[in-house]
Amino acid sequence: MKYLLVSLLTVLTLTTYAGTEPPRKPMKAKALQHVVLFKFKPETTPEKVAEIVAAFEALPSKIKEIKGFQWGTNNSPEKLDKGLTHAFILTFDNEKDRDTYLPHPAHKAFGSVVGPWLADVTVVDFTNQAK
Repeated sequence: MKYLLVSLLTVLTLTTYAGTEPPRKPMKAKALQHVVLFKFKPETTPEKVAEIVAAFEALPSKIKEIKGFQWGTNNSPEKLDKGLTHAFILTFDNEKDRDTYLPHPAHKAFGSVVGPWLADVTVVDFTNQAK
């Protein structure tokens, strides 16, 4: 009886969790990660930052080469962020897809939205080489 209850709870938990995952595009094992870090100008309001983040979040629906999108704000206690507050990671299958994204009209339009509000931006791209 105890085994049955544990099994039932496990199935219920897995079923509930599986239904909450957002749909994802299939990614390749050696996908390219495009890391973007923003430092906003002091006059950038929280409302403007929210507008910029929403515009960035909309890019995967406009550019099919984007296979994954994540973002968050810095919460590192190390104090090595150099004023960079927002991190974004876009995933592409390969460099060719990233190279299609860079001049894409939707990406260029996003650049026009965010550009005037940035004090600094850092971009690093990499393909995982860990064994």
